[in-house]
Amino acid sequence: MYVTRPQALSSHEGDAVLRELVDRTEVIDALYRFALGRDLRDRSLLESAFTEDATFDFRPVARRLGLDLPLMTGRAVIADVVLDPAVPLDTTHTVSNCRTRIDDDGARLTALVEAQHLPSADHTRQLLLKNLYAVDLVPDGARWRMRRVHVENVWSTGDPKVIIGR
Repeated sequence: MYVTRPQALSSHEGDAVLRELVDRTEVIDALYRFALGRDLRDRSLLESAFTEDATFDFRPVARRLGLDLPLMTGRAVIADVVLDPAVPLDTTHTVSNCRTRIDDDGARLTALVEAQHLPSADHTRQLLLKNLYAVDLVPDGARWRMRRVHVENVWSTGDPKVIIGR
């Protein structure tokens, strides 16, 4: 599920290295587009990170927080849930420790994402999450899009109900 190989690049030959470095940058950028799209409430930017048939599995995090959330399927559904105006949240996401693997079938990305959630109307409450992401991606022209996102929680602090607008 996670990228754990002991080296960064699979090739060390001129053009192949350049292609892999470009692809690795675009693969990681897909997760950046999602995170910044959420933080800025920019639906277009957020949607640019996903394939039309993408799945976003936040259920393991929800279960750990004592919540019941469904699997999100489809780019529009993911954006609807993540940017739900009925749950007004101010968020900041920080993406780190990115590892990638690119092969003929697509790409795999492993990353840590720290996500701070505060109700827009009450910054005295918060939920801070440190999550481990496992992402499968496919190329779409010069960029990559996330097809499958699986999120596990490493730790959290704060009020879990913040994330569901309560």
